[in-house]
Amino acid sequence: NTTELIGIKDQNIIIALVCIGLSSCMNNDWDTPQTTNAYGNNSITESNVVTIASLKTTYASAISATQNSYQLIEDNIQIKGRITGNDIEGNIFNNVAIEDGSGSILIGIAQGGLFGYLPVGQEIIVNLKGLYIGSYGQQAQIGTPYTNPRGATYVSRMNRFLWNDHFKLIGKADATGVTPEEFDVTRINDASYLESNSGKLMTIKNVSFEGADGKKVFATESEKDAANSVNRALTGINSNQLVVRTSTYADFAALPLPTGRVNITGIFTRFRNTWQILIRQKSDIQTIQ
Repeated sequence: NTTELIGIKDQNIIIALVCIGLSSCMNNDWDTPQTTNAYGNNSITESNVVTIASLKTTYASAISATQNSYQLIEDNIQIKGRITGNDIEGNIFNNVAIEDGSGSILIGIAQGGLFGYLPVGQEIIVNLKGLYIGSYGQQAQIGTPYTNPRGATYVSRMNRFLWNDHFKLIGKADATGVTPEEFDVTRINDASYLESNSGKLMTIKNVSFEGADGKKVFATESEKDAANSVNRALTGINSNQLVVRTSTYADFAALPLPTGRVNITGIFTRFRNTWQILIRQKSDIQTIQ
């Protein structure tokens, strides 16, 4: 039937034109990238920014208490700084570290893959009103209260929806804007040094791992503690003063500890009066030639 054939032909032409149109739209979308941030709250404007050092001073009682404590931030204030540590190789879990030149603090976020949109060097603004500040083992943190199975309550990671509403990305990540500070071993027992620098990206130089023999690894399941982590001592440094702390989930957990002298960079956190070095990635350890 000629009429039916013409009708089918017309339908095929229409379908082809629609497909071409859709293809054109898709190509236009690909060719014109989105310029707005896919993460964060772009309606945030910079105002009432305080330094991290002054924030920690204001809430010192909640941070420094020997028992884990926390406090709701009710003031309309912000902090602004660059990301110095994230979960890129699994050793820093559900946390990022941020510095602003005056100090540093951890932010707890219940989300994986934080390094994807919060890489080292990424500058952010954080609206603090409605979040909590406090400590776990006197390490300053921002997040929300959490009660663990043992009944202890402390400030911990906030859900990702709350976090997304409270921060804004600023520009593109610039890792050159992040430089670790050298750790002063002579001040390892200095309480003020510990208080002001805990949470900071630092490098301890010319040290070696105790017992490193080419076989001993960073962390094993049989040695892990309740937080699924293992502490390694450095030769000549009391493990009550400083340790290198590695999660059994870290990408490098099963790798042998480096032998010989090394420089170790990481986020220098605290658990009470002990420094805990959290290596961000295996390349944070540099062998001294």
